[in-house]
Order: sequence, then structure tokens, then C-alpha cells
Amino acid sequence: MQTRILLAALAALSLSTAALADAGHSHGTYAYGVPGDAKKPARIVQVVMKEEGDKMLFVPNRIEVRKGEQIRFSMKNHGESDHEFVIGTHEEIVVHAEQMKKNPDMEHDDPNSKRLSAQQNGDIVWRFTKAGTFEFACLIPGHMEAGMVGTIVVK
Repeated sequence: MQTRILLAALAALSLSTAALADAGHSHGTYAYGVPGDAKKPARIVQVVMKEEGDKMLFVPNRIEVRKGEQIRFSMKNHGESDHEFVIGTHEEIVVHAEQMKKNPDMEHDDPNSKRLSAQQNGDIVWRFTKAGTFEFACLIPGHMEAGMVGTIVVK
């Protein structure tokens, strides 16, 4: 049983690594920018994660930034459940969400994502180097479907 779990985890990791490489993630670059430098100034954008009845929400769920701008996403999980904040293109979010359905306890160590336990706070620093419309979502199975998805517009 443990061997099967390990093999499934390795297969998921392999798929995840291949998907990230295909999406242009090699060498620390992404379709929407690069990891920020925490030592440099950044505009702080506060994002609250929470549940309201059977809905799960990000507040705000739409964020506008300027191309080249560095943002410090200051996240607060005001909910009763774990939540994630994952930045990506629509395609990346869809692929990653499918991987999470198969491996719901997948741990992340990516500069564009952060998982927070209930009542926990955390930050992501990101510099948006390309204009376009991107997404952020909670990819824990069922959360995105319950409304935990948002839009980042880079002008």
C-alpha cells in the first residue's frame, strides 16, 4: 500500500514538474512574471480567505496591477478550513486543480503559491513582468468550485 502511494506521489510530481517546465517555469520565469525580492519595496495587497455558508471566497477577488510592479500579497485565512492562494494562467490553474483532485494533500513549495491553515497569515511577493489577465485560486478539491477563484489584471 505504501509503495502504491509513493508511486502515485512520484507520478504526480513528475507530471507537475513537466507541466511547469512546459508552462515556461524553468529558470524561475513564469508567463505572468517572476518571484519578487522581499528586500525591495512592494505594494501591499491584502487578501482575505473565508467561508460564507457553502461559498468559499477571496476578498478581493479582482486585483489590478501595473506591468513591472512588485506586489506583496498579505493573506489572512479567516476561515475554518485550510486554503491556498495559487497564481497562474487559466490553463495552469486548470491543470493544477486536476492534479490536486488526484493528490489532495500535495504539498507546495512554489514561489507563486501559499497554503494557509485556518486563522493563519502568510505572504507571497511577486513581480508582474507581463501584461495580461491571470488567475489566483484555491486548488484544494472543492474550494475553487465553491467560489475561491479570482482575477489579476496586469496593465
